[in-house]
Amino acid sequence: MSQKPSFNEQKVISLLQDKESVRKGFEMIVCEYSEQLYWQIRRLVLSHDDANDILQNAFIKAWLNIDYFRGDAKISTWLYRIALNECLTFLSKQRATNNVPIDDPEASIIQKLESDTYFSGDKADLLLQKALLTLPEKQRMVFNLKYYQEMKYEEMSEIFGTSVGALKSSYHHAVKKIEKFVEEHD
Repeated sequence: MSQKPSFNEQKVISLLQDKESVRKGFEMIVCEYSEQLYWQIRRLVLSHDDANDILQNAFIKAWLNIDYFRGDAKISTWLYRIALNECLTFLSKQRATNNVPIDDPEASIIQKLESDTYFSGDKADLLLQKALLTLPEKQRMVFNLKYYQEMKYEEMSEIFGTSVGALKSSYHHAVKKIEKFVEEHD
């Protein structure tokens, strides 16, 4: 099994800034970040097909705006910001186009998750996903980045444009809500 070459952020930024090598630099970004972005998106939208579509849209948006990336932020921060904005846009459109019951908006999403052939989780995973669906979207995003990606609050602060304190508070509230949900539904 071949191992992918190590990712050198400065080298990639240099490639992005040269018209002759921008495509190679972008291919390296796609190779480096596709899987982790996919899983971050998937945890928010739950569906494999939707996550693939959003990931593709995020990379298209990144490619179309590559000239505006100057290396002020880390590449991962820039990509996460694009991907999370794409998720928010998708979720807003989904709510607007689906006839989602006002009293139980998560029901259709949970039904979609339970019937998703790509979902390989056990009962505990399903319970956690249901608990996550009860969180406001931004709180869910903060929880996912901290819990699954083990992202530092400082990096999340750059992505969301929010203070570290507010993010810590958001994560703490998310954990408490999840714990309460699990206790009530276990």
